[in-house]
Amino acid sequence: MPERRTVALVTLGCARNEVDSEELAGRLEADGWELVEDAEDADVAVVNTCGFVDAAKKDSVDALLEANDLKGHGRTQAVVAVGCMAERYGKDLAEALPEADGVLGFDDYADISDRLQTILSGGVHAAHTPRDRRKLLPISPAERQGSAAAVALPGHGTAAEVVEAAPADLPEGLAPASGPRAPMRRRLDGAPVASVKLASGCDRRCTFCAIPSFRGSFISRRPSDVLNETRWLAEQGVKEIMLVSENNTSYGKDLGDIRLLESLLPELAEVDGLERVRVSYLQPAEMRPGLIDVLTSTPKVMPYFDLSFQHSAPGVLRAMRRFGDTDRFLELLDTIRGKAPQAGVRSNFIVGFPGESEDDLAELERFLNGARLDAIGVFGYSDEEGTEAATYDNKLDEDVVAERLARVSRLAEELVSQRAEERVGETVQVLVESMDDEGVYGRGEHQAPETDGQVLLTSGEGLSVGRMVEAKVVGTEGVDLVAEPLAGSLACSEEAGR
Repeated sequence: MPERRTVALVTLGCARNEVDSEELAGRLEADGWELVEDAEDADVAVVNTCGFVDAAKKDSVDALLEANDLKGHGRTQAVVAVGCMAERYGKDLAEALPEADGVLGFDDYADISDRLQTILSGGVHAAHTPRDRRKLLPISPAERQGSAAAVALPGHGTAAEVVEAAPADLPEGLAPASGPRAPMRRRLDGAPVASVKLASGCDRRCTFCAIPSFRGSFISRRPSDVLNETRWLAEQGVKEIMLVSENNTSYGKDLGDIRLLESLLPELAEVDGLERVRVSYLQPAEMRPGLIDVLTSTPKVMPYFDLSFQHSAPGVLRAMRRFGDTDRFLELLDTIRGKAPQAGVRSNFIVGFPGESEDDLAELERFLNGARLDAIGVFGYSDEEGTEAATYDNKLDEDVVAERLARVSRLAEELVSQRAEERVGETVQVLVESMDDEGVYGRGEHQAPETDGQVLLTSGEGLSVGRMVEAKVVGTEGVDLVAEPLAGSLACSEEAGR
């Protein structure tokens, strides 16, 4: 009998990383590894790191050190770093953090089982030398699909010859690799919502962002792979999928049709068992009338707009190498709400960007006051290694950035609370996600997982996790809503589930 090998995956960062972890889990389980939830119960703890901003990188290092502390006190024998920070820094991270027994880049994912076995056996797998992954694919999007088979794309699966070598008798609950680049995926939780990767990489060159350098150029997954994975998730009991990538509005441009998302969404909405389809990561400058129409009028497709505004003052946006201004952004929101008055809108903003004036900040505040956003993330600017903005001369003092961050954060908190209060009296469709002694919690159509608040239901009678219930909003707690299930909605939900 083969020796029992156990592995735990610790995931930090965004929903894209969560998909990558489930692909790694699928590969490992298909090769005989036993997945365990807690690192202390695993022979190998694999930490899927985030390399976006300093705070996320610190969290990743802390997770690696915490896992390392388990060695000698339990089953854990090795700690391995994967993910964006591992890809971005490679051997530099390995030298700076000797507590990690291995630092694996994206190119190691296809051979993750062998890599972990080597490390577990006391061997060494040399950390890679980081490189600009934008240079791995052709500049022209139209030429990328044919070249992609030779490039590691986390969450996209592997090249055909690797997929064909997968065992035929896969463990129960493991998604088969059904297409030339379809991922072999294992769910790591039983939540009724799951992310599906629509694409990876980014062709934009925002001056504050390093992601394209280590995630690479934009490349879409084929619609058939997205559909097949969604069908499999629905069979696993998933009720809502969230489409994720660095930029969903670019989907299809390398497949010959920039409007491919508009045709894919209705197909996804027809998948048996699925109740909701949600799209994240939309670029305001790339929003199209046809896409707005599909997002606001297609049954089961949520009227939800995760729009990456970042700022609204024209001068700051140009310095960021972005487009738009306050009035254009407000017009976009008016268009959306003209088609779907209850649409949910969230965004993130950077304050204290190099050269930002008091007038620029006032312009951002003007936009926020007029935008009626449901959720707002505010970040203070800090230099990010390898970005163009890090070379700018007109930096603001740290105390000025901190003051502006506090000021805009206070405004944001007040505004999202006001927006929540506007929803009192509305009827919302709530997906129940958790139930405990303190209450029953779920999310409305305007709320994405983890980022946009939640709905506290006043009664849990007849409910279970994964159920949809119609409820009336009767109160608020900051950004969160309090809602009362409507009479008859439970019976309708139960009937729909049969």
